[in-house]
Amino acid sequence: MEEKALSRFFNQEGAHTLAFYLEQDGYQAAGKALKEMTPEEILNEVKAANLRGRGGAGFPAGVKWGFVPKDVDKPKYLCVNADEGEPGTFKDRYLMTYAPHMLVEGIIITCFCVGINTAYIYIRGEYENIAQRLEVAIGEARSQGYLGKNIMDSGFDLEVHVHRGAGAYICGEETALLESLEGKRGNPRLKPPFPASIGLFQCPTVINNVETIANIPQIIRHGADQFCSKGLPKDGGTRLFGVSGPVNKPGIYELPVGASLKELIFTHAGGMREGKTLKAVIPGGMSAPILKADEIDIALDSGSLMEANSMLGSGAVIVIDEGTSILEVLRIVSEFYSHESCGQCTPCRVGNPWIRKTVRRIADGKGKRGDIENIRRVATNILGKTLCPLGDAAAMPILSLTEKFKEELEASLTG
Repeated sequence: MEEKALSRFFNQEGAHTLAFYLEQDGYQAAGKALKEMTPEEILNEVKAANLRGRGGAGFPAGVKWGFVPKDVDKPKYLCVNADEGEPGTFKDRYLMTYAPHMLVEGIIITCFCVGINTAYIYIRGEYENIAQRLEVAIGEARSQGYLGKNIMDSGFDLEVHVHRGAGAYICGEETALLESLEGKRGNPRLKPPFPASIGLFQCPTVINNVETIANIPQIIRHGADQFCSKGLPKDGGTRLFGVSGPVNKPGIYELPVGASLKELIFTHAGGMREGKTLKAVIPGGMSAPILKADEIDIALDSGSLMEANSMLGSGAVIVIDEGTSILEVLRIVSEFYSHESCGQCTPCRVGNPWIRKTVRRIADGKGKRGDIENIRRVATNILGKTLCPLGDAAAMPILSLTEKFKEELEASLTG
């Protein structure tokens, strides 16, 4: 497996074209899967690779595929989640910009494995240029027999469609994504039933993140053992980490799962800009609980961050310096989640605007004694009490900010 398996095409001229991808041995993994392997063999290889979902939840991809019933008299669907609405996250944008054919090849193998003949790439509405690039790549693949009828003379048929969302963060949640794809308001569904059995159009459905699917070709081409040689025993391969904030080299970095957060910031991203001192880090997108500067000597894997009461999430590392007000961070978090709540669940619909209103009042210099504790009380009553993870995504960072920076926030109170 290449040292930089996912990012090796980034910033290369013409990397998005079929001609470039074929020069890099593109679609060889698809040919191997369709002509030399059975669906069961592909599934076992993905399970053995210990590929965990790269969208946030970190659920094993092979296990998820295995939940789809085999003998059903219904069509099956694949939905690739390219919504990427998590603040601070931009890894999928890079993959779709520079390696759209890698994604298409991963879709082909996934669909053949699960017995799917129709796939959708659900992309956020703001990614208009990238959506067009994906459509061009799909057209190129179809013209060369990699999509459509009888792919690569294998007898397998597959159509792939790009579906643009309307820019709602909630549609990154898998069941809200399905509702949006069906032309409805993007409200999450009650689970169970789970999408593997009753998903898109009430049919069995696989939903995976862009980065997850983009890993499939290298697993099939090089084998699960090589994939697992990087990463951890129960979480194989490399991951894309997007670093933003006052560092010398913000951007995308591909590192083995389990790499050090401290090393990512101070070695790969070049450390803090001149005159800046590290204050805190959000390790997995804005929904992840914050880590203080003395907590970043930690491995970037789901288990290690869970033990630290945070999460790896989407791999979006947001660096915060000492000159940044935590009250301002809290204001941004509360504004975003209040705006993006779909309003279906009362704790989220009522609680997040109340927190936003209180934080605004504090920021305006009208804070009162007890405001911070009241914010914590409301956030606690959101946590774990909503249909979908958006409530938790709002409550967790708010609770961590008000716990770890309580003194600074209380110093903002005037009454």
